[in-house]
Amino acid sequence: MSIFKRRKTLTAIAAASTLLVGALAAPLAHAKEGELRIAQQFGIVYLLLNVAQEQKLIEKHGKARGVDIKVSFVQLSGGSAINDALLSGNVDVAGAGVGPLFTLWDRTKGRQNVKGVASLGNFPYYLVSNNPNVKTIADFTDKDRIALPAVGVSVQSRILQMASAKLWGDAQFNKLDKLQVALPHPEAAAAIIKGGTEITGHFGNPPFQEQELAGNPKARIVLNSYDVQGGPASSTVLYATEKYKNESPKTYRAFLDALHEAAQFAQKNPEQAADIYLKVSGGKQDRQLVLDVIRSPQVQFTVQPQRTLALGQFLHRVGAIKNAPAQLGDYFFDDPRVAGGN
Repeated sequence: MSIFKRRKTLTAIAAASTLLVGALAAPLAHAKEGELRIAQQFGIVYLLLNVAQEQKLIEKHGKARGVDIKVSFVQLSGGSAINDALLSGNVDVAGAGVGPLFTLWDRTKGRQNVKGVASLGNFPYYLVSNNPNVKTIADFTDKDRIALPAVGVSVQSRILQMASAKLWGDAQFNKLDKLQVALPHPEAAAAIIKGGTEITGHFGNPPFQEQELAGNPKARIVLNSYDVQGGPASSTVLYATEKYKNESPKTYRAFLDALHEAAQFAQKNPEQAADIYLKVSGGKQDRQLVLDVIRSPQVQFTVQPQRTLALGQFLHRVGAIKNAPAQLGDYFFDDPRVAGGN
């Protein structure tokens, strides 16, 4: 099966997954206090959720606030599927890139008022290529295909647009969109490692990007998200509707308490965190590779967003979103744990 045919199949699966989740939940019903349904994707960037799930931290902090919380997780691929699940009422909290957050914040402003809840930490995202002729993004040709979670929506796609605008000007910010294909990270990593497919680039996240670099001697880093964003940045975040935040205040606060504890745990206990990631995610990566990612000085576990505003302002400047964010409070809910971010 070609990557393109597989991509269509995976897209159908993602759509079916969203519909299945909808069938299992009350139609368009909003979760009540004491219920929390979380959508997440693939990678170590979701480690805080893995830790919270394994150690039942959300339930623990719920009891401390006087509420028994029923927590459930669903795994989808791509910001579009995540956003659809959130807007349809099938999940309460969405885990995706800051790119999809800005898209949904912009579209729901004055209606559902979707905003960020917390960061999942700072991780560098690499655009990796196995094409020996590609050393910078300027070297990609029409024969190349770049895999990422969602074309034109995912944070990887948005960061690539930022890099394109810096190189070719704002008018050509989407110059490389035509080369992008939507593919879940595990599938894309396999294509880069194996070679011989239409996929010659993958803008992924840890640990898939590290797998590629270790698994294919031809693989190289073409672009580092930190270089585009100006340093350590929160590329993956959690977000929710204003309605959920207001109608489930105890559950919402317990969730933030749990995330904060999970961040501290991951920072202080990297080996245990690595084991939790492999267990909860079902990841097949080498344990030492996972541990190296968690211990990397470039990785910080924090719920406070960093360097997100610039991306939103860029998206407004090039016309990708209508509303211009001026400060973190415009697109993140107010909370002491996220205050002071940017």
